[in-house]
Amino acid sequence: MTTQLKIDFVSDIACPWCAVGLGALEQALHTLQTEVQADIHFQPFELNPQMPAGGQDLFEHLNQKYGSSAEQQAQMYQNIKARGEEVGFAFHPTGRGRIFNTFDAHRLLHWAEVEGAAGDQLRLKKAFLEAYQGRGENIESHAVLLSVVKSLGMDEVAAQAVLDDNTYADDVRTKENFYTSAGIHSVPAVIINDRHLISGGQPAHVFAKALRDIAAQA
Repeated sequence: MTTQLKIDFVSDIACPWCAVGLGALEQALHTLQTEVQADIHFQPFELNPQMPAGGQDLFEHLNQKYGSSAEQQAQMYQNIKARGEEVGFAFHPTGRGRIFNTFDAHRLLHWAEVEGAAGDQLRLKKAFLEAYQGRGENIESHAVLLSVVKSLGMDEVAAQAVLDDNTYADDVRTKENFYTSAGIHSVPAVIINDRHLISGGQPAHVFAKALRDIAAQA
């Protein structure tokens, strides 16, 4: 018997561990495909909601935020790349260079969920992660966002209208406030059936065990 689970994947495109976590979650779901079926919803979370236009140098940002040295950041990035390889995600060979505001990308992800076809939000989320984390593209650029939308065969004109009119801004902020008010302060945060929280970019076997246990309870 297959158990249906609702999964809210709270994350930010600017978060490399979110790419790792998503890859591991998908691996876990593949392992459990005869036991669990998942209805995944990507929920917005901005690590840097006040990031100005043009972004900030990544080393400078991480140094200011965490006090990390260039050597420490380089080692951490090697660790992240290795974890990415484990789940089939290829990070940029030398890093992203700059960190950007991701609010417009979150608006398009919301658009994909409410106006797109089944699976569109997942495809767009993965494509945005690949554009930013994998290729180091400027994810605040409307041209980059629309290029990703076009590459997936989604409605580029409708996406352009969303970006031009600030559509879904209130919806995204409402969701962000909901999750931060609920105690989510770091991502990825994976919430199963509105009750069970799995925090961080866990390995696939950790996700698999948790999902199997939750499915058994359900």
